[in-house]
Amino acid sequence: MSSRKKKKKKNEHTGMYLSRGSRRRCLALTRRLLIDLSSRRRLFILHADAGKSSTKRQLKKKSRFHEALNLAGFLRCSHALVSWMAAERKTQPSPATATAPPPSPAEHRRLLRYVAFVALSLLAFSCWALVSSRIDAAVLAATGAGEDDAIGIRISSSQAAMPASGGGNATVSPSAMMTRQHPSGETAACDAESAQLRVFVYDLPPEFHFGMLGWRGAATWPDVGDPRAVPRYPGGLNLQHSVEYWLTLDILSSTSSAVAGDLRRPCTAVRVTNASRADVFLVPFFASLSYNRQSKPHGGHGELVKYLVRKEEWRRWGGTNHLLVPHHPNSMMDARRRLSAAMFVLSDFGRYTPKVANLRKDVIAPYKHVVPSLGDGDSPRFEQRPVLAYFQGAIHRKDGGRVRQKLYNLIKDEKDVHFTYGSVRQNGIRRATKGMASSKFCLNIAGDTPSSNRLFDAIVSHCVPVIISDDIELPFEDVLDYSEFCVFVRASDAVKKGFLLRLLRGITHEEWTVMWRRLKEVAHHFEYQYPSQPGDAVQMIWGAVARKMHSVKLQLHKRGRYHRTLSES
Repeated sequence: MSSRKKKKKKNEHTGMYLSRGSRRRCLALTRRLLIDLSSRRRLFILHADAGKSSTKRQLKKKSRFHEALNLAGFLRCSHALVSWMAAERKTQPSPATATAPPPSPAEHRRLLRYVAFVALSLLAFSCWALVSSRIDAAVLAATGAGEDDAIGIRISSSQAAMPASGGGNATVSPSAMMTRQHPSGETAACDAESAQLRVFVYDLPPEFHFGMLGWRGAATWPDVGDPRAVPRYPGGLNLQHSVEYWLTLDILSSTSSAVAGDLRRPCTAVRVTNASRADVFLVPFFASLSYNRQSKPHGGHGELVKYLVRKEEWRRWGGTNHLLVPHHPNSMMDARRRLSAAMFVLSDFGRYTPKVANLRKDVIAPYKHVVPSLGDGDSPRFEQRPVLAYFQGAIHRKDGGRVRQKLYNLIKDEKDVHFTYGSVRQNGIRRATKGMASSKFCLNIAGDTPSSNRLFDAIVSHCVPVIISDDIELPFEDVLDYSEFCVFVRASDAVKKGFLLRLLRGITHEEWTVMWRRLKEVAHHFEYQYPSQPGDAVQMIWGAVARKMHSVKLQLHKRGRYHRTLSES
């Protein structure tokens, strides 16, 4: 072999030797990567704990912080690796000056160690990249600051997020997605996808809703985040038809951070601000309050009708997926026929024609009771209720209510029956509270309309209702069996001499106790409250609307089968 070839061979071996400085740089790089991973692990623990009380703005900052940390670590370690490789290259002798002897076995071992160090460095760098990405994902999941998607940002139930109210072209409010912690410890998402009902709320001017309650503000809606700051509904008998008020408060609060953060608030209905994602369109007109304040059933609704019929959402499907709440029997008398395609939330159908309102499309909602609710432990038992049958109210009624006067004449003188005239005046509510709580059975007799608030006063008083109203429609009867806690009597039988009292006296102590216990179980379904709670009247109404929407959607989808061919023709 020539001397030139020998020198080339020696130079090839010499270039692969590992210098002492190179080993130090390789060890330093590996140590730096491990230190970086350790520091990121500590940051993960700290930020996972701190994320429990983070706000939406803070979450965005954290997301950017972790992205910056990830990029900085990657650049720092990449720079160290490149610097080491450049330094190692400089330490290699040039071909012109290389005169090293052939490698010995010891030098071969040094070469193997060199390869091992390089492999360890690359492995450490790969592990750093992998674990770093996993830590970032875990931090963002723990703090709730995940990436934006088509629905919104997934936020912890204890974190704050302000609602996005506005026009119909906006996306779903980020705070419409909330992660809730159940008592069992499991986490469930309350968002537009998992909720039973997605509700779009029209931004009507305040004079159609909270403006009637004296609220004056620059925005369309009051701040519903603080229940103490929400405008109060008038008391007395006005409350019995306040359904529109409770529904509006609840759906507005579904995107309010302060109320939505309450772990107990259910996810039956969620407000969306993108009309294309809505199942139903709520028209937040306080129809019952308008009637009670103006006492004119035919006035003040022309502007509402004009507003709705101009809306694309109404014109597209003729209003069939819209929701109005004229709970008072006399409310919206002039507008109800023109808006009859919409779904109504009503007390009964007594003053509606079947074409305008019916069970196929509409929802029956309970009255708001005016007597205080009895607690489970405060409810008197059978032997603590000396009165057999109780009735207090107007006796002379027209139409189906004539049965009241007939019954009054039949049983008014019975010793264990309380059947008298009464009203809210002269402590009427207080006397009714005491009377129902001391009675075994409470008579709910048809009046000018098939239903009355008296039924729901009896339910929350745990006084077994006796329903004498042939045309009554009851709330949530598709999920509640009223025969388990009520006694039904046909009007024609009730006016037979001795029939009613004989029937009631024939109900044994055990039978009455079974109904009384069932009353205590279902009473919470008839409670209106804010913030709403699982299974209360507000959530039961949203559930009933959701069930009605199945048939509405079926009809809408069938009507839309040929929209492409119709547009072509």
